[in-house]
Amino acid sequence: MNIEHHDLAHEFPELKERIHVLKTQDAHFHKQFERYDTVTKDIERLEKEEMPVSDPTLEEKKKERLALKDELYKMLTN
Repeated sequence: MNIEHHDLAHEFPELKERIHVLKTQDAHFHKQFERYDTVTKDIERLEKEEMPVSDPTLEEKKKERLALKDELYKMLTN
């Protein structure tokens, strides 16, 4: 299975510099960025697993990642 990576710099390449600035200057952004990264890695790990994972479990993780992504995007564009 081909796993698509969803790191924030890949999702918003035009905001790469802004991501770096906020990670170093905004504690809340940094915390949410780290949480987004952790959830993304969890999803990628679950998608790579040989053992099946329930659809609702994976769906909840993806919803959490999407909510974090939306929050981070708003912070990046304000």
